[in-house]
Amino acid sequence: MIPAKPGRRARAVPVVAGLIVLLLATAVLSFAVGVTALSPELVLHVLYAHVTGQPSQVYGPDDTTVWLIRMPRIVAAVLVGGALAAAGAAYQTLFRNPMVSPDLLGASGGAGLGAAIGILLSWTGPAVQLSAFVLGLVAVLVTYAVGTVVGRGSESTLTLVLSGIVVSSLCSALISLTKYVADPDNKLPQITFWLLGGLDTVSIRQNVLPIIIPILVGLVPLMVLRWRLNVLSFGDEEAASMGVRPHVVKGFVIVGATLMTAAAVSAAGMVGWVGLVIPHVARMLVGPDARRALPASALLGAIFLLVVDDIARSALSVEVPLGILTALVGAPFFLLLLARGRRSWT
Repeated sequence: MIPAKPGRRARAVPVVAGLIVLLLATAVLSFAVGVTALSPELVLHVLYAHVTGQPSQVYGPDDTTVWLIRMPRIVAAVLVGGALAAAGAAYQTLFRNPMVSPDLLGASGGAGLGAAIGILLSWTGPAVQLSAFVLGLVAVLVTYAVGTVVGRGSESTLTLVLSGIVVSSLCSALISLTKYVADPDNKLPQITFWLLGGLDTVSIRQNVLPIIIPILVGLVPLMVLRWRLNVLSFGDEEAASMGVRPHVVKGFVIVGATLMTAAAVSAAGMVGWVGLVIPHVARMLVGPDARRALPASALLGAIFLLVVDDIARSALSVEVPLGILTALVGAPFFLLLLARGRRSWT
C-alpha cells in the first residue's frame, strides 16, 4: 500500500477528533428525533439524571422515551455501525481489494440462517440472537477450513474468497428453504422482516449487552495490529521479511472481523453496505494508512448508522427497515465513487 500523503497524515488527528465530537453530537440529536420530538436540553437532563442516579424531574413518558426506548437503539446503532465499518476496513486492507465487505467469508449469511432457523422453531428472542451469532461464526469457520485445505501457496487467498462465496450461497439457499417451509401467516413475515434489518425491538439487556463483549474482543486486536495490516498490504513475502508473521496476523484479523460482523448481524439483522462504503469515505478523509483509516471507519460507521436509524424511525408513519435505507444510500454513493474514479485506495 502506498503511504498516506503528508497532507492527509497531518490532518488525520483533527479529523478523528472531529469525528468523535460529531458522533457525540449526533447521538444527542438522535435522542431528540422521532415520532415525539424532544428538545436536546430535556434529553441531556434525562441522561444526566440517570447516569448520576438522581431523580429525574422530566415528565414520565418523556423520561421513558429517552432512557428505555431511544437509548438502547442509539447504543446499538453505534456498536453495529462501528463494528461493520471497522470489519470492512480491515478486510479491504487484508485482501488488498476495495470491493470487499464484512460478509465476504459468510458471516452475514450464517447469521441470517441462524436467525431464520430460530424463528422457524419459535425460539425466544435471545435464543434467536444467539443462534444467529453462533452460525455466523460457524459459517466463517467452514469457509476458513475449506480454504485452508484446498488453497495452496499464492492461491490460498483466492481460494478463501471463493470458499466464502460458496458458503454464503449455501446459507442463502438454506434461508430460502426455511422461508419456503415457514408458516406464511406468522413465521414467514418474522423471518422476512428480520432479514431486512432493524433496531426497533432492541433492548439493553437482551440485545445490546450480549454483543458488547464480542465486538470489543474483535475490535481491540484489530486496533493493536493495524500497523501490521499496512505491512501485509505489500504481500506475504515482503511482510515476512520485515518480521511480520502473515498467517498469524491474518488469523487475528479474520477472527476479529468475524466476531464483530456476527455480533452486529445477530442484533440488527442484515444491514448491508456499511462495511463496503464507509471505509472508502474514511480513506478519502485520512488516507489509506490502516493506523488512521480503521478508527476513522469505526467512527464514521457509527455516525452513518445513527443517522440512517433516525431516518428509519422518523421519515414515515411506519418504520422503514435499516437494510433498505442503507442500500438506498450506499449503492448510489458507491456508484458515484466509481463514476468519479476517485483513487481513495491508493
